[in-house]
Amino acid sequence: MTTPLMQHRNDAMLHFDLSQIIQTVGLLGVAAIVFAESGLLIGFFLPGDSLLFTAGLLASQGVFSFSLLILLSFIAAVAGDSVGYAFGYRIGPRIFTREDSRFFKKAHLEQAHNFFVRYGAQAIVLARFMPIVRTFTPILAGVGKMPYRTFITYNFIGAALWAIGIPTLGFTLGTLVPSIDEYILPIIAGIIVVSFIPPIKSWWQSRKSSRTQESTLG
Repeated sequence: MTTPLMQHRNDAMLHFDLSQIIQTVGLLGVAAIVFAESGLLIGFFLPGDSLLFTAGLLASQGVFSFSLLILLSFIAAVAGDSVGYAFGYRIGPRIFTREDSRFFKKAHLEQAHNFFVRYGAQAIVLARFMPIVRTFTPILAGVGKMPYRTFITYNFIGAALWAIGIPTLGFTLGTLVPSIDEYILPIIAGIIVVSFIPPIKSWWQSRKSSRTQESTLG
């Protein structure tokens, strides 16, 4: 089973040369990654937070148009969650019986399900800032047949805070801090660590709860 710590290690390797990757794929590539991570099962391992931050940082250096970056990122985030919702609405509870594969782990689904049960509709917004969970939460909203008007409202709010807010943070720091590109790796490492604290905490609490239940039954 893939643990949040293992996922963190894989994510760190992916971020090693993130600025070069972003410049290679361009704004459309950034939008495609945001779309995939927002609602496709195969997108849970993609570097959403640090991707958006680094893209904003590059925009501050004139590599990209900042306004186009946040526009495309926002549209991709909304569209990604909407596709995830539609997938969950159509597939329904059958997704919980799906076997593990390279791009699907039941543990990730259960983690997102517990988060969704705990926070309800607000999970659509909060999950944007949690790797893995943000990929599965809109799917679970569809599985649970959340009213679409409610879903799309929280979808827009979450997309604005995440897909616009994080690039704006990168752009602002890139504008205010001289030679910030020299510190990009430590900054990205910090973002990875911070973004994985909630999933790791949730995973540990779930593991602890399972052990307590097994002990009680035993």
